[in-house]
Amino acid sequence: MPDKVRIKRVSIYAAKCVTGVLFVSLVSWLIGYKDTVWVLISVMLVLSPDGSDAVTLAVTRIKANLIGALSGFLLILIHPELVLMMSIAVLITVILCNLLQLEAATRTALAAAIIVMTHEAGQHPWDTAIGRVLSVIAGCIIGLGITFLFHNKLTQRPVSQSDTTNEA
Repeated sequence: MPDKVRIKRVSIYAAKCVTGVLFVSLVSWLIGYKDTVWVLISVMLVLSPDGSDAVTLAVTRIKANLIGALSGFLLILIHPELVLMMSIAVLITVILCNLLQLEAATRTALAAAIIVMTHEAGQHPWDTAIGRVLSVIAGCIIGLGITFLFHNKLTQRPVSQSDTTNEA
């Protein structure tokens, strides 16, 4: 028989992820925004399957994502040569995450840097980078909102008197 705690944790995590997809899809439909993939990726990078420190981890990931997004953005402004600048942005992101003690979220920061720096052929890299930075920021805010919603409302129910007497 599966562990009830594990099932509850996975169910809450799945619900958070589905909520993120539905919320991003609804808001994008309402405002007519089509390029939702980067917002969705950022939401998923912020969400955590573990409920015990979900808010703290979400904030840490947001800080790291901002470091990655800004590193990528600044490097693409210097020169749009993708491979060289992306390599430097990755290096800067890893170093800054280490210096700011955000090692647990370095991978999400690296994803944000790469999201910001990639662009389709023929498109102006700066316009794309600005749009991607905004997508990363929006995804982070949505992910944090979902984390607060689930870990302050749904998982923090008080233990009632009948619960404690039934367990004894």
